[in-house]
Amino acid sequence: MVAITLRKLTALLITVLTAASGRGAVRASAGQTKQNRMNTDQSANLAKATFGTGCFWCTEALYESLDGVFGAVSGYEGGQKPNPTYKEVCTGTTGHAECVEVTYDPAKITYQELLEAFFRSHDPTSLNRQGEDVGTQYRSVIFYHNDEQKELAEMAKTELDKSGAYDRPIVTEISPAETFYEAEAYHQSYFANNPNQGYCAFVIAPKVDKFKKVFKEKLKPQVA
Repeated sequence: MVAITLRKLTALLITVLTAASGRGAVRASAGQTKQNRMNTDQSANLAKATFGTGCFWCTEALYESLDGVFGAVSGYEGGQKPNPTYKEVCTGTTGHAECVEVTYDPAKITYQELLEAFFRSHDPTSLNRQGEDVGTQYRSVIFYHNDEQKELAEMAKTELDKSGAYDRPIVTEISPAETFYEAEAYHQSYFANNPNQGYCAFVIAPKVDKFKKVFKEKLKPQVA
């Protein structure tokens, strides 16, 4: 449990420090969130997709690298408690999954390609666990925003199951998108801002390197 302990201790320590400085472990105020900054420049032709592949620090870093992705926001979805904090979600009692809301241009990257990135960037047969990150908050999940996304997600899951690529059945949850709660400000672009932090260096970085090799033809020019 070394990786999950390191990650949680790091994040919770940041929570304590920000609270001590008077900022608190709360959302950034309206107009300051990453999501709102993205929406300011958003065109009517952009679409949204939401995925959970375990730790959202990793999920965000992977999707941010793809050409056609306008931005990715880390947050919580699929639970019962309104406006949950990271500390609350980490207990596994709120029902939320750590996930990333992706804003993308369908003219540059399709939803099918985003699904391919989803299934190839984590183990979709692992129930409520990715590596040493354990709990329902780390479940494999797709939150669809319309009927077309639902159909494509279910089709991709079924086809991958039938392909025999895995010895175990795929357990990815496919659910309708609900309220997405943007995670605390320090979680946003976490890998980009903290590449030398232990969890980032030893867990996320190898995944990012592998992802770049697999999707080298689909990366943003500045990433490739």
